[in-house]
Amino acid sequence: MSVSTSRTRWAVGGLVFGATMMVLIGIWQILIGIAAIIGDAFFVVNRDYAYEFGLAAWGWVHLIVGVLVLVVGLALFSGALWARVAGIILALLSAIANFFFLPYYPLWSLVVIALAVFVVWALAAAPQVGNLLGGDDSLE
Repeated sequence: MSVSTSRTRWAVGGLVFGATMMVLIGIWQILIGIAAIIGDAFFVVNRDYAYEFGLAAWGWVHLIVGVLVLVVGLALFSGALWARVAGIILALLSAIANFFFLPYYPLWSLVVIALAVFVVWALAAAPQVGNLLGGDDSLE
């Protein structure tokens, strides 16, 4: 196995992990969005926050971003270039939304931001491959 093949395998593995993380982030975002829309007392609301929206507004932001991230995360398994581009954009939007959500749920937001950064790297670094679920044998 050459160094190039080893790097390609790591990059494809990172792409599969990134796609899986996007699906997971999407599901998490949806659940947090629903909790915020319902008005759960789980969140701490800070009155002196510069980017203050109502908790329900943040819930809708997380719900919409979560649905989009989930759909694109699933589409990433097809290996489509459009899904990678959309995945990078949505991972960035998810990280930004969670940055603004830090005062409401800090630890959660930091975890999602870190995962979103990894997803951006994985989608940008991996070579163009075919269907990730179809067992592409070109890497062997």
